[in-house]
Amino acid sequence: MDFYQNQVTTVHDLRVDPSRMARRVEELTQARPACVLIPMVYAEMGRPALERIRTGLARCGFLNEVVVSLTAENEKQHREVTRFFAELPVPVTVAWCESPTIREKFAELRQKGIYLEGLSGKGLAVWLGFGLASEGNYAILCHDADIETYDPSLPASLLLPIVDPDLDFFFSKGYYARLSDSRMYGRVVRLFVWPFLDSLANVLGARSPYLRYLRAFRYPLSGEFALTSDLARNLRVPTDWGLELGVLAEVYRNTAQKRICQVDLGVYSHKHKDVGRNADEGLQRMVRDLAVTVLRSLTENEATTLSEASLLALRVVYRRTAQDYVRRYFVDAEYNGLAYDRHDEESTIEAFVHALERAEADYLQAPSAALIPDWLRILSAEERLPATLKEASLWSDAGSLEIGRRP
Repeated sequence: MDFYQNQVTTVHDLRVDPSRMARRVEELTQARPACVLIPMVYAEMGRPALERIRTGLARCGFLNEVVVSLTAENEKQHREVTRFFAELPVPVTVAWCESPTIREKFAELRQKGIYLEGLSGKGLAVWLGFGLASEGNYAILCHDADIETYDPSLPASLLLPIVDPDLDFFFSKGYYARLSDSRMYGRVVRLFVWPFLDSLANVLGARSPYLRYLRAFRYPLSGEFALTSDLARNLRVPTDWGLELGVLAEVYRNTAQKRICQVDLGVYSHKHKDVGRNADEGLQRMVRDLAVTVLRSLTENEATTLSEASLLALRVVYRRTAQDYVRRYFVDAEYNGLAYDRHDEESTIEAFVHALERAEADYLQAPSAALIPDWLRILSAEERLPATLKEASLWSDAGSLEIGRRP
């Protein structure tokens, strides 16, 4: 039985009484309302995963609200997504990130020295969702829109540590086994993040509290996490593939580690990405952004700088460490009867080495990160902005669709 703990509290799913959790969350959210935030792109519409998520959310009797931060091309797509989620028995806000109203407000903020124009992608969607979901809710659960194994236990599992005053956490992060079709997935975590963090610790002498913090997470790239609204308003957000690690870096800066936990979500599957042909595509682009995020956050949190020589050593150590991990994965896969292609894994590592080389050049050129400002700063400049954007998303941008009304 796995009871292992490290410096980030690990909450294990021991399957003692699965129904107790939902009952407990429903009781506690009467005093501490909870919202689900889903950043999504329009392309998710029509896929089975989104249907499953909507069905699961409808069974969550403890939700106060659902906020969808939508990346879409036009108002027609926004209306379609709005109608899709309108069937839920709780209030729903579908915020179109590219809507004329939002862009108009961004232009107004520019006059006050806050530059949000030209931003796009999941980072913008999560940031916008933080602002909208923090209005009237104590807790916010954020998860992706492509979860193929979605179950109502997922929201309850991540929200319980936040809404239960006896547990008293400010941030909970999901972790899981990425298994699908009898294969191991989660290649970026397995083949890059873990060996990369190990390699950084070796190069820096394993004395970094920040690296020990990052290495404590069992699946640091999970898009499933819950946090208090107060914490959400304090987080700056990256706009690239470094989002998940960037959020962990911001949590590290803004709250005590004893208020942070990770939660076992079991076996998990969602759509998989290609490795990509170069460092500007697919998983290679993700690796490039993640590496830059870690290096920049090291500089910011611990005043740690890496020279060209130390970055070269880091690349060499990473390749060797990742290759050592491959042997361990092979043993695990063979023991469990999983398909495992060692050649493909080794080839993927070589692609990631090239992506890391590009990331190191990016870091040397710009060692400081450009992040979306936290909502506390936004609110100091425009106090009513979340309410204005929520109203625009519900009515004018949606073509006066009356959604989210409780029956």
